[in-house]
Amino acid sequence: MSTMPLTIEQLNAATPAEFVALLDGTYEHSPWIAERAAALRPFTSLAGLKHALVTVVRDAGLEPQLALIRAHPELAGKAMVSKTLTAESTNEQGKAGLTDCTPEEFARLQQLNADYNAKFGFPFILAVRGPRGLGLGRHEIIATFARRLGNPVDFEREECLRNIHRIAEIRLNDKFGVSPDLGNRVWDWAERLAQHSDPGYAERGELTVTYLTDAHRACAQRLSHWMKADCGFDEVEIDAVGNVVGVYHGSDRAAPRLLTGSHYDTVRNGGKYDGRLGILVPMAVVAELHRAGRRLPFGIEVVGFAEEEGQRYKATFLGSGALVGQFDPAWLDQVDADGVTMRAAMQHAGLCIDDIPALARDPAKYLGFVEVHIEQGPVLAELDLPLGVVTSINGSVRFVGEISGMASHAGTTPMGRRRDAALAVAELALFVERRAASVPHVVGTVGILEVPNGSINVVPGRCRFSLDIRATTDAARDACLHDVRTELAAICQRRGVSVTLDETMRASAAPSDPAWQTRWERAVAATGLPVHRLPSGAGHDAMKLHEVMPQAMLFVRGLNAGISHNPLESTTNDDTELAVRAFADLLEQLNREHSA
Repeated sequence: MSTMPLTIEQLNAATPAEFVALLDGTYEHSPWIAERAAALRPFTSLAGLKHALVTVVRDAGLEPQLALIRAHPELAGKAMVSKTLTAESTNEQGKAGLTDCTPEEFARLQQLNADYNAKFGFPFILAVRGPRGLGLGRHEIIATFARRLGNPVDFEREECLRNIHRIAEIRLNDKFGVSPDLGNRVWDWAERLAQHSDPGYAERGELTVTYLTDAHRACAQRLSHWMKADCGFDEVEIDAVGNVVGVYHGSDRAAPRLLTGSHYDTVRNGGKYDGRLGILVPMAVVAELHRAGRRLPFGIEVVGFAEEEGQRYKATFLGSGALVGQFDPAWLDQVDADGVTMRAAMQHAGLCIDDIPALARDPAKYLGFVEVHIEQGPVLAELDLPLGVVTSINGSVRFVGEISGMASHAGTTPMGRRRDAALAVAELALFVERRAASVPHVVGTVGILEVPNGSINVVPGRCRFSLDIRATTDAARDACLHDVRTELAAICQRRGVSVTLDETMRASAAPSDPAWQTRWERAVAATGLPVHRLPSGAGHDAMKLHEVMPQAMLFVRGLNAGISHNPLESTTNDDTELAVRAFADLLEQLNREHSA
């Protein structure tokens, strides 16, 4: 006998007792969560319900949160052996293959359970159905278990809660008979695109796709094929710098288009979603328009930018830079680690270098530029929010420097007579930390501290260092830099050392266009989620398009505390589904504006 799927209307109309009964099993042995969420009705969407349940847990405090974690069984633990798991846990552990462990795997899991409980005082929680909902493999579960044993207690408690919410999300999808099909499509595309990786990395199972390598060109071909065959774009081309450009015409081909996209190259040993999410999400939206036979009053141009990361050649934003007329011909003479010039690589790829100047877009022919991107940070994960609206892309400035003091004997040089170059940099680094932390949305980093030919018994005479300062406005960035320079001069004078400091990069802040930011905010609100605004500390292709047209970005939450530029970078099919729906809502807003 089949059970009818639950509906939001049914939940909203239920008595408090009925509400709790309908959500039974969503959170393991913890009906109090549903009891408190009942008072937060009415809900406008399943996403809104999920967020309300998360909010109840967030607001409950430490002891109820620990009780919730401890209400969950160990993975492949005693409850599984004694067959006393809940039906939901039995289903989930079975889908992950934990009921079919080899004796060696079972023994390893028992040891991990014991070690984890001894360190943290609560059981290890992992959403074993995974980010796609199909189930993680036993090897991945064991590897994740071992990795998370190294986390601090507070961090791991929050990671357990995040996994509990993911478990609840999948259980709610089952109760409501909901499948995030659009999110699944994007997620599957990302997996298939990640099959291509540069030599030396592919053999180790690492994802690295640098400009115009065989893997890079294979990604371009695959994106082109999907745009044509799967999505119904009217025009698809690989342009003179390797950008993949797909156009879905509007009913009025003369009307300005919406420009969107992101990059498909990666850092070395990077993640599957950085950049690529911003290509695949609008592709899924266009596919739905094509499936429905719909044409909007304006066209949609999706660009998979060929290069953003600057990994093979030091030509960051090459792909988006070409669209704003900023391709520097001097880049063509750069050589990679193998001595191959960019010119030779482009010729080998069959690109027409002479056509590059013609790639510059006329801003009058575009409504603006929007970009969807994985957050690459922990903010949304810590807030348990799937989506965030970007207010500004930070302006940044970078330096490399060297402090020179006097190398001397560590045993015979009195502390008051040392000219220690490394301690001068250390003092600078601490000042950078304090100064940046004193102002909202300013960050400062000394990422390199290197003592050439350093020795355990020698006072450091030289120390190389880097300096990176970013802020939501150029004024805030420059004010921080001024104070850092002033303090650096004082440190050098006090310690009797000298410094050289060379600027290597400067990028202006790119505040979101107010009208486009508002459209993203409305799109997020339409999903039933609260709107959270945040700046982007990382650079994006939107920074380049910002120079010629209005832009705004949407961030999507990342798993594993939002880590990026890392193999652990990930997102869920449900969060991706919400991003697709938010993008579709943004298009509908534009459609209504044109109709009005």
